[in-house]
Amino acid sequence: MMVIQLLTDAIKDIWPMLTIFLVVIISIRLMYIHNSSEKFVFYKEFFNMLFIIYALILFQLLTNTEMNVSSGINIVPFTEILRYEVGSTQFYLNVIGNILVFLPFGYFVSSYIKATRVSHILLVTLITSFTIEFVQHYIGRSFDIDDILLNVVGAIIGFLLYIGFTAIKKHLPKFFRSDLFYNIICIILLVIAVIYYFQIMGISLS
Repeated sequence: MMVIQLLTDAIKDIWPMLTIFLVVIISIRLMYIHNSSEKFVFYKEFFNMLFIIYALILFQLLTNTEMNVSSGINIVPFTEILRYEVGSTQFYLNVIGNILVFLPFGYFVSSYIKATRVSHILLVTLITSFTIEFVQHYIGRSFDIDDILLNVVGAIIGFLLYIGFTAIKKHLPKFFRSDLFYNIICIILLVIAVIYYFQIMGISLS
């Protein structure tokens, strides 16, 4: 619940920018598809937009100095991880949270680059997480090697989910592998997401 609340708070902070950004990107993308005669596949476009939204929320979460006023450098692995009592609020926030926040990253990137081995996602995650920690150190937060390790774990879990889903998909009946099926699922998700987004913006649909 705490992670969900953090995500909700992050969206509340960036919804004006997020709304404008998405409208611009979607408009440009649709015009590109129209002019290039590229085939429009709704679920693929929806998936790409999800990654953009995720990246913007990730940026907000990991650069918000109000979420963590500590600063400094920790280059000794497991120092911070072992400091938190398992089951405590800080454990869920700093350990589980750092894993979960990079799980979508592992899945999205694995899908985009068609990863088949963990090494394919490992290098990208290390570069991304190191860059985030480097920037955090210079905006009033801390550089923590444990955060990088936890981010890598999250990305690997995302990679494994991608591999598992891809393997299962190959054995599903034809309809459940069709664009139509995934389009229907994504339309349902879109409706739910729009309702949730309007609630965050304070817009009533009733």
